[in-house]
Amino acid sequence: MKKSVLTRYRVMAYVTAVMLLVLCTCMVFKYGFGKGEDVTFAVSQVHGILYIIYLVFAFDLGSKAKWSFGKLLWVLLSGTIPFAAFFVERKVTRTVEPLVSGQVPAVAKA
Repeated sequence: MKKSVLTRYRVMAYVTAVMLLVLCTCMVFKYGFGKGEDVTFAVSQVHGILYIIYLVFAFDLGSKAKWSFGKLLWVLLSGTIPFAAFFVERKVTRTVEPLVSGQVPAVAKA
């Protein structure tokens, strides 16, 4: 597997996670204080587009790493849960790096 596949996923995981936190902050201002409706709309549109790109890259990584359906689903959904993408990205990187470097992961040896 090429390293660029993992790098694309990692970048989009962080971008999507940060945009989700920005969106949550905008929602608090919109519904809590009645301000920033236009900003919230713009941020939600940008987050939606970035999330779709994240889905494509995560699916590409999952198919090349031969993940189970459950693991792939969890990784895809982590972009919708605030802070989850940060933790999931870290775990995914640790499990996929041996595939990128050409080593056999410890799980496959057992």
